[in-house]
Amino acid sequence: MKLVSLFLTALLTENIILTKFLGLCPLMGNSKREGHAYKMGLLVVLTTVLSSIICYLFYYHILVPTETTHLRTLVFIFTIASIVGTLEILIKKYFPSLYKSMGLYIPLITTNCAVLGVSILTIDHAFSFLETFVYAIGSSMGFLLVIYVFSTLRIKMDQAPILKGFKGTPIAFITLGIIALLFTRYGL
Repeated sequence: MKLVSLFLTALLTENIILTKFLGLCPLMGNSKREGHAYKMGLLVVLTTVLSSIICYLFYYHILVPTETTHLRTLVFIFTIASIVGTLEILIKKYFPSLYKSMGLYIPLITTNCAVLGVSILTIDHAFSFLETFVYAIGSSMGFLLVIYVFSTLRIKMDQAPILKGFKGTPIAFITLGIIALLFTRYGL
């Protein structure tokens, strides 16, 4: 039951985008079309889960025993970059149409602070290996949920009669802010 609660918390009530504001760049950059949003969300799920597991293992089996935990962020960034680079090569080789449609955005997952944030949060909360796995799935699925839902809203906003100065990115940020308020403890 604790793992289900952890998953739902990571997915909804402590959504990585809406409560911690991590991952805003890929959210804004890839939410203009549903297809791109969904594909980016899936890539973030895969990257987050893999990197969280590998970072957990590095931290507890290499950094802690060697008393080099101060290198955590550097090791985590290197791990994420390695995973994204490997995924990019595999996607380019085995899924060329996906690579063609996502090309430039795949390496940008490396700089997605949500991916790094999840790995750091699992260590900061002293999660077990299984809890790390569940939290990574919940957090990244929360990212996927928000980016996909937000993409459907942006499509509707592009067709709505919005004042010229608010069209595009300004109304997108305003809408995201309103949605985020719903997820804060001190919101409405």
